[in-house]
Amino acid sequence: MLRITDARTGESVDAAPVRRGLTRVEAHTEGLDPTSLRVLLVADLLVRALELGGTPVWALLTGERQRAELRAAGAALGVRPFEEGGETGPGLGEAQVLHVVGEGGETPGGVRVAVAPVRWEAPGPPSDTDPAALRLTLFTRSASTPVTVDAAALDDARDTLGRWRRAVAAWAHRPSRPVPDTVRADLRSAWEDDLDTAGVLRVLRTVEQDAELADGARFETYAYADRLLGLDLTHDLGSPA
Repeated sequence: MLRITDARTGESVDAAPVRRGLTRVEAHTEGLDPTSLRVLLVADLLVRALELGGTPVWALLTGERQRAELRAAGAALGVRPFEEGGETGPGLGEAQVLHVVGEGGETPGGVRVAVAPVRWEAPGPPSDTDPAALRLTLFTRSASTPVTVDAAALDDARDTLGRWRRAVAAWAHRPSRPVPDTVRADLRSAWEDDLDTAGVLRVLRTVEQDAELADGARFETYAYADRLLGLDLTHDLGSPA
């Protein structure tokens, strides 16, 4: 079961306290800047994790400034569409509202997921950056930890993505095997523990290096994890082995 830290109390709470009850996820942004983009990305991650657990989600974007521009930047980053937020009443059968906010920003009532700031030191704006590399870079730290995006971090992310995509394409040519139960448990344990994407990435690195695992199992593991991460790890499928 997915548990997150409520920034109001510092306590860990169930993200979906009612089984299969509708959960509203609201992303509160303050314009087009790297931190607001991270807020939107964390909200997208929360939606994906809830849906993987079988929870229906109503995703909303709230913010008065540059909302259209932020939507476009989010789409480039692989964020799925959010409905317009604001003065929205409760949804039919709504069990809980989760507010994803930047640290020091809005303080709405209810459970709050606080997102630490992004320190931007990369050349050029986010719009000039490889979206998948930026997404992966932001996943290397937990949402509550500040993250620095610079040229070195983006280069490392691009290298990792290229290596993983080539490996996934090669593994796809091998007989399919199920995700090992222990690996599936490790993945879910990571992302259900306060959306620990860094932990998910550590599991993927372990799978990549585990010579005992069949290539078909590696492929299914990466495809499964990508339902959460949204890194398009199957991008190179169809490439020659």
